[in-house]
Order: sequence, then C-alpha cells, then structure tokens
Amino acid sequence: MEQIKTDALNSLTEKIIGAVFAVHSRLGSGFVEKVYENALAIELRNRNLNFEIQKQIRVFYGEEVVGEFFADVLVEGKILLELKALKALTEINSAQCVNYLKATRLPFCLLINFGEERAKIKRFINPELKQKLK
Repeated sequence: MEQIKTDALNSLTEKIIGAVFAVHSRLGSGFVEKVYENALAIELRNRNLNFEIQKQIRVFYGEEVVGEFFADVLVEGKILLELKALKALTEINSAQCVNYLKATRLPFCLLINFGEERAKIKRFINPELKQKLK
C-alpha cells in the first residue's frame, strides 16, 4: 500500500489552524456556524488554499450508496473541516468526524469549535490509514 506523506499534510494543517485562529481572533464567539464558515473561506482563500464549502460526500455500503452528507469544508481535497459553534464539544461531534473519515477515506479531519472563548481544534486521523501515514 502507498505511504501517505504526513509532512505536507502537517504543513497544510498548520495553515488551516492559522486561518481558524485569525477568524476567531476577529469574530470571537457567539455567531452561528455559517458566519464562521464564510469568514474561514475568506481566510483560506487569502492563504491561497483550494477548498470546497458544503462538499457533498456519498456513503457506500459495499457498492451501493446508502446515504450522503455535506462536509462543511474540504481543503485541498485532503482535509475535512467540521465546524461547530457550541458551548462545548461532545463525543457525538468526535464520532461524526471519525465516521466522515471512514466514509471518505481521507487522512485527516479537523473538528473546529468557534463557540468557546478560544477556538478549539481536535485533529482526527483516519483509523484505517494510520499504518500508511509516514
């Protein structure tokens, strides 16, 4: 199986985190998710990152589509961003990220909460790809 180079992914993650902190620094907490999504899109664009907002992703069971969801943001076709504006994150939010990784087979998902005093970011690694990351 092909090894996935984590250096490039880590560098990309750092750029995304910088954009998240810039948004939270300017807006603070208290807005709905869509406001943060729009502001983050501006920051990602300013950092010359390619991204898709509300990216439709199909979930397969074998060869059949059994559902779909919309990822808040997909950056460079590699890292999913799940945005929240909650008082605190829960295990359900974490499970959502893990399931998104299973469905997409992407290496990373960042769970980002703008709803707290300081932006919180949790990084999830696709459990099926851990051995391939190098």
